[in-house]
Amino acid sequence: MTARAVTDSFWEDPGLVRRFASRDPDHRLQKLIAEFPDPASVRVLDLGCAGGRNTVLLAERGFDVVAVDASAAMVAETRRRVAQVVGAAAAGRRVQQAPMDNLTQFPDRHFDLTVALGIYHQAHSREEWNRALVETARVTRMGGTLLVAVFSPRSQPHGTPLVRIAHDLSVYQGFASGPLFLVEPDQLDRELVAHGFEPWETTKSVTVETDGGFRVTVNGCYRRV
Repeated sequence: MTARAVTDSFWEDPGLVRRFASRDPDHRLQKLIAEFPDPASVRVLDLGCAGGRNTVLLAERGFDVVAVDASAAMVAETRRRVAQVVGAAAAGRRVQQAPMDNLTQFPDRHFDLTVALGIYHQAHSREEWNRALVETARVTRMGGTLLVAVFSPRSQPHGTPLVRIAHDLSVYQGFASGPLFLVEPDQLDRELVAHGFEPWETTKSVTVETDGGFRVTVNGCYRRV
């Protein structure tokens, strides 16, 4: 089985779907959306929506939100939850299955806010990472906002250092979901500046304990220029 097949299978697990769906909405997103006076006029893309914790929040607050995820199981759960807010027909339109690096269903410069929390590091190669950033830049309007969270290579989710894959200096083994493309705050800033985003606030990292170790998450917020 290929690394991509392992990753895809991992995200279809019903237990994992339930665990992600039970998580609270992201606290940074909650703070950010409080600044929008007219949510209904704000187009939001929840990129890699997982179990819908942030999609549901955005729908409840009245934002014009759509969500995508590569996992059929995650999409089904998010649709189920969003349907309780906007109805089944609207949830079917708003929540779609799609990979982060192929968003052709959306027009250029369409979204005012793109939420990309825990998604870009799922890239298995430099090429996939670049395609994802290109697509994000394409669909985010000039002056729009990008909220990002990715894992750092300093993470040790099982108590041991991650192993860098030789053919790509940014791809590491050691997470249960498979190989991940991992960066530090300064590299994340450089990568996003190269794709037309400038930091809106200082990009920081935070360490969170896991059952057997810890993970380091890099948090950034950017403006499309």
